[in-house]
Amino acid sequence: MEIREETSSDIDAIRSITRAAFISVEHSSQTESAIVDALRNSGALSISLVAVESNEIVGHVAFSPITIEGENKGWFGLGPVSVRPDKQRKGIGANLIEDGLRRVSSMEAKGCVVLGDPNYYARFGFEADAELFLDGVPTEYFMRRAFEEDMPHGRVAYHKSFDAK
Repeated sequence: MEIREETSSDIDAIRSITRAAFISVEHSSQTESAIVDALRNSGALSISLVAVESNEIVGHVAFSPITIEGENKGWFGLGPVSVRPDKQRKGIGANLIEDGLRRVSSMEAKGCVVLGDPNYYARFGFEADAELFLDGVPTEYFMRRAFEEDMPHGRVAYHKSFDAK
C-alpha cells in the first residue's frame, strides 16, 4: 500500500469512498464528502492523503486548521477519515492517520484534535481533556494530542467548511 498526497484526479474517488465509508455510521451527518470538498475549495485542506492499493484509492484522511477560543494556535483537526468498506479493519485507516500525524507535526503544528471513538484514537496518543472542548460533544469523544508541552485550553471550532451540506 502506498500513501501519498491527493491529486486533482483523485477527487471523485475520495468523494465516493467518503460517502461509502460513512453510509452506515450511526452518528454520521452524511455530509463528510461535502466537508472535504468545502475544505479543499476554501484552501483549508492542510493535508489530504490517499491510500492506494493496486492503483486504486482505498482510503483518505484530511487535516485542517482549527481555532481555540477564536484564535489560531497552530492546532489542527483530524478528519474525516474514510476507508472503502470492503477494505476496513485492515490497518489502512491507521496507516493514513499515522502518516498524517507525522506530516502535520513536521509542519510545526502544536497539536491535533479528533472527534471519534476514544477506544480507537487512544492508540494514536489522543486523550480527552475537559479543558479543550467542542460545544455539544461529550468530553470522552473529543480528544487531543499535543506535539508540544504548552497546552491550550478553551472552546475549539473547526473550519466553517464543517457546516457544509
